[in-house]
Amino acid sequence: MSRELLRDPSALESYARDVSGLRAVPEAVARPEDAGDVVEIVRMADAAEACLTPAGAQTSTTGASVAERGWLLSTRAMARILDIDPVRRVARVEPGVLIGDLQRACAGEGLFFAPDPTSEEECTVGGAIACNASGPRTLAYGATRRHVRALTAVLADGSVYQARRNDVEKNTVGYQIAHDPVDWFVGSEGTLGLIVEAELSLLPTPPRVLGLGVPFPDEPRALSFIVAARETPAVAPRCLEYFDAESFRIARTAMDDAHWAPSAGAMVYLEDAGAGDAPLDDWLALAERFDANAGDVRAFDGEHALREARRLRHALPAEMHERTAPFLPQGGRRMSTDWAVPYPLAAQALAEARRIADAHRLPPAVTYGHLGNGHPHQNFVAQDPRDVQRIERAVEETLHAIIAMGGTVAAEHGIGKIKSKWIPLQASARQLALMRALKREFDPRGRLSPGNIL
Repeated sequence: MSRELLRDPSALESYARDVSGLRAVPEAVARPEDAGDVVEIVRMADAAEACLTPAGAQTSTTGASVAERGWLLSTRAMARILDIDPVRRVARVEPGVLIGDLQRACAGEGLFFAPDPTSEEECTVGGAIACNASGPRTLAYGATRRHVRALTAVLADGSVYQARRNDVEKNTVGYQIAHDPVDWFVGSEGTLGLIVEAELSLLPTPPRVLGLGVPFPDEPRALSFIVAARETPAVAPRCLEYFDAESFRIARTAMDDAHWAPSAGAMVYLEDAGAGDAPLDDWLALAERFDANAGDVRAFDGEHALREARRLRHALPAEMHERTAPFLPQGGRRMSTDWAVPYPLAAQALAEARRIADAHRLPPAVTYGHLGNGHPHQNFVAQDPRDVQRIERAVEETLHAIIAMGGTVAAEHGIGKIKSKWIPLQASARQLALMRALKREFDPRGRLSPGNIL
């Protein structure tokens, strides 16, 4: 058991940042090894009237895993895969399990966990549940929420709460919001309780997955290709990932492949889990409709090749972190948008976002992401706090346009502390009141993850 608090200043410093660039040194750090430790630590915090913020690998891009007040509870030692049941296709895990480790364990049973955040080698299951994480395969399989069958959480008073989805196909008992308590915790970012165990649904590994990197002369043709791929019955993509010219340059450099379509204005990476060679022919025919050069298309066939393809996508946040690192000491940070629109409107939304950025005299953003879901990431580098404010003004103006298109201010990384000010752009006063009522029910003193979401 590990219930002793860490208070050494030099040690606390290692828990002061997450990927967002926000920095706040916690008053203390708790490092539980099991659910019983968590119960005791929560009771200690309650007795001390201390706030408590849970954190896994601290890969949050929104500041959700930074403790601005009180203690930080690290789940890094709670990293056990408790059970994998190949018959029921479920896994029981602790919150500190890395998604990459879970995938490798499931692969031995011919199964996989569908959500695939790009940072799967650093992202924990608890963190993925906390922000309802997604990834490239969300296009086919949906985000984390639909794959969580049951949860065990420790509440603010130290009590243990268990929630499990029912398997009925019809349910008319009361208000829909009360039907499934699991959904209260998925995406709640540690504000309602501390997850100590999760039961996850698994899927059979497809017999074959084909990955294709398809360069295009420019962005309009790449985005038109994505819309066509969503709407034609000839193909069945499980992901459609977009790279603008600069992000494609970063990706091919990381792959040591600088000669791959160097004049391309955009690239789309896709995966198809169909069988046989027919999907390749259909994809090439569709790509050629939008002026992709078949000679520039790269195929990634087989598990090793698909792992190499993931390097394309992972290179982008890694590069942005590297560009940002020199500016962190002076208050700069990487700033990445997380908005989404209905996928047919993605081209219009990106054009408007760029127009607004130009009007604010911002350097061009490095843009990539899940355009198959209408969900790009615009990445800016803020060199100091004045840059942060300038970029935030441009982003907020962009979000007004996104909401007008029927979009959302945050699609996969959660709200955390950075985006909480933008919730009222999208949520009505009644929606906010409902969220606050749920928060009061589970955490009446407001001591869990202060600053996150509300």
